Amino acid sequence: MSTESDGPAVEEAVRTLLLLMPRLVGRAKRLPIPPALQGMDLAPRHLALLAHLEYDGPTSVNDLAARLEVAPTTVSLMVGELSRPGILERAVDPADRRRRIVAITPAYAGPIGEWLAGSASAWTRVMRGLAPAERTTVIAALHAYEDALEQPSDQQRNAQAR
Repeated sequence: MSTESDGPAVEEAVRTLLLLMPRLVGRAKRLPIPPALQGMDLAPRHLALLAHLEYDGPTSVNDLAARLEVAPTTVSLMVGELSRPGILERAVDPADRRRRIVAITPAYAGPIGEWLAGSASAWTRVMRGLAPAERTTVIAALHAYEDALEQPSDQQRNAQAR
């Protein structure tokens, strides 16, 4: 293993992460879905939307779209998919009657909280073991990785230049 003064060299770190990420995703996908949500054909995109509603509370489609970084029409379709089986509800915003607020229905609040708890408890155990600066580094690295995935690689740029 190639190392630098205080950790793995860049190439070794990249290799380790490339091998680790599929295992992480695979394990996250195997988290048990509560019985009340089984058979609902929920996808990762739904989990992200439900997580925002669970942790941030009821909000509008436009606010959800901004948080998820997708178009409002995409969120509207997802809300429709989750409203049909009764997981989500749309209500008139009392502050602005023209606006609709999306919320998790009381019947599904418990099962959704239970579903999210698997990942949340794992992250809590990890983050408790880190100093605040280390937590900041982990979060910043994951955001930077997400951003880097959106940018073309050197190979893609070279192929486009040909």
